[in-house]
Amino acid sequence: MKITVIGGGNMGGSIVRGLVKGSIFQPEDITVIDIFETPLKALQDYNSSFHLALNDYESVEKADIIILAVKPWLIKDTLLDIKFMLDYSKQIIVSIAAGITIKEMEETLAKGYKEPADPVLFRVVPNTAIAVKESFTLIASSPSATDEQESLILNIFNELGSAMLLDEEKIVAGTALTSCGIAFFFRYVKAAMSAGVELGFYPKDAQEMVVKTMLGAAKLLDETKGYPEEEIDKVTTPGGITIRGINELEANGFTNAIIKALKACK
Repeated sequence: MKITVIGGGNMGGSIVRGLVKGSIFQPEDITVIDIFETPLKALQDYNSSFHLALNDYESVEKADIIILAVKPWLIKDTLLDIKFMLDYSKQIIVSIAAGITIKEMEETLAKGYKEPADPVLFRVVPNTAIAVKESFTLIASSPSATDEQESLILNIFNELGSAMLLDEEKIVAGTALTSCGIAFFFRYVKAAMSAGVELGFYPKDAQEMVVKTMLGAAKLLDETKGYPEEEIDKVTTPGGITIRGINELEANGFTNAIIKALKACK
């Protein structure tokens, strides 16, 4: 199976580095196209078996899967550049541009055709943790996709973390929880680090304590499938320090602020 990734920058490069560590693709199965030499050089240094192309789309014709990892405002131009190279009966097109809908891509691909075949399109939204193969990736597919094709794309992104298939209408809301939500986690870590410094710790030590604590908390919920409030109850003893801290969070609008922030991202 051959895959071509158009765009070798932060997200595209992270996807490629993750794919080569998985079980679906070998390095020689992967081609990366970019208009700049720097990201291609970085990928060449990472694995010399990648096929790299500077502003050359020839590999698109031979690919089974094409991933569009360019900026959202370049998606339509990129589709126009490659549309006459595509074989809709065989190829899968994946866009990781969160704000570009499947319908918009279909309309772009339809230009110039009287009766184009239905392209198999996937709208995929990873988050930046894909760089360490821990992304939570949202996936929406076009009606043309088969169950087997959906399973394939799910398997690919499950190798880069975890993936969930959603109706496209839920992608924006899901993005608030996953892609935007990761930034809110970083802001909490920063705030907790600041408190740690006030409490007498060096910033790097405070960061390690906060991050490892959050990793443990996340793993606990993930593995037990427990409800967060149940875990909170286990550490909030009557008259204890934890309940005083939680009450202070709520007095300052912690829960309401998180809800409002996530809803603002939709």
